[in-house]
Amino acid sequence: MERRKFISRGLAAGAIIPATYATLLGSEAKAAESAPKTEAEANKMAEDDGIIIERSVSGRPHEGKVLAVIQPHVDDSTLFAGGTIAKLISEGYTGYLIRTTNDDAAGGGTDGDRVLNNERDNDKVAKVLGLKKVYNLGYRNHRMDEYNTQEIKGRLIFLFRLLKVDTIFSYDPWGHYEENPDHYVTAQAVEAARWMSGSVDYPEQLDTVKPYSVNERYYFARGPQLVNRIVDISKHIDKKIESNVVITTQGPGGNNGSRIRKRLAEQGKKLPILGDTDESADFNYVKHFVLDKDSLTQRGTPSDREVGKKYGLEWAEAYHYIGNPVSVLPDYIAKNAVPK
Repeated sequence: MERRKFISRGLAAGAIIPATYATLLGSEAKAAESAPKTEAEANKMAEDDGIIIERSVSGRPHEGKVLAVIQPHVDDSTLFAGGTIAKLISEGYTGYLIRTTNDDAAGGGTDGDRVLNNERDNDKVAKVLGLKKVYNLGYRNHRMDEYNTQEIKGRLIFLFRLLKVDTIFSYDPWGHYEENPDHYVTAQAVEAARWMSGSVDYPEQLDTVKPYSVNERYYFARGPQLVNRIVDISKHIDKKIESNVVITTQGPGGNNGSRIRKRLAEQGKKLPILGDTDESADFNYVKHFVLDKDSLTQRGTPSDREVGKKYGLEWAEAYHYIGNPVSVLPDYIAKNAVPK
């Protein structure tokens, strides 16, 4: 199936107008020809598409803020959001990784081996991306639709309150054509928990933790999605690649590059793009095939290079971003209130 990514046209800061969209994939060739020459030109082009370009900033402007990455499986966030997560951590965020399944059906070996190996890989992902701590919720892989949603929401609400989470990364609860129940059950539970964590729901928690509202959402998807934010990850692409290379139990990363290199060597051949060592082969395979040339097959999304090319960026990730709306009422009162 051909997977298309849709871009919303409308409110630039995060609200979505679902009435009109433009396809990104169909115009990739034209985008390459008409790539903007300056940052101002790129910003104008993005504004016309209803897109905000989020660029890297110097220093640590997000010091004191907390992000949580909620993924069903060990390779979800690395494939779709690894660059942005690394970017925000470098800009001052403290980050946590929450994995909802135990990945017991992913990878080789016995059930116990798979669970343990995926858990080790998950810890490696957190280390590469600079995330402070990992929480494994332990639900059975590909069976999350069997579990009580209230329980999943309650556990996530507790963690959002405990960690005082400001920003979350997860699958888009409004993504289209998602096949994996772990993905859409996690996504829906995350959005519900985000909405409820700032309220007095689950009052039994309030003796231990206090209500805390999540302000920002970076949602990613494998298939067609509303996209209103493009994040420049050019400075952090190596971290994203490394976070996929350390996942050796499952996924398209790991040591697949060195396996191809070995197979070709046995045939008396080589693929120059992979380099001359196993390490370079694994790194370059993720960079040039998983995230670029073969991205639609490997991840179900356009190439990170192609996503960025239209806006003059070397590498970029696309999101359905939602932030809290800012009320105009205080400013209006300040400017218009008059004496009686």
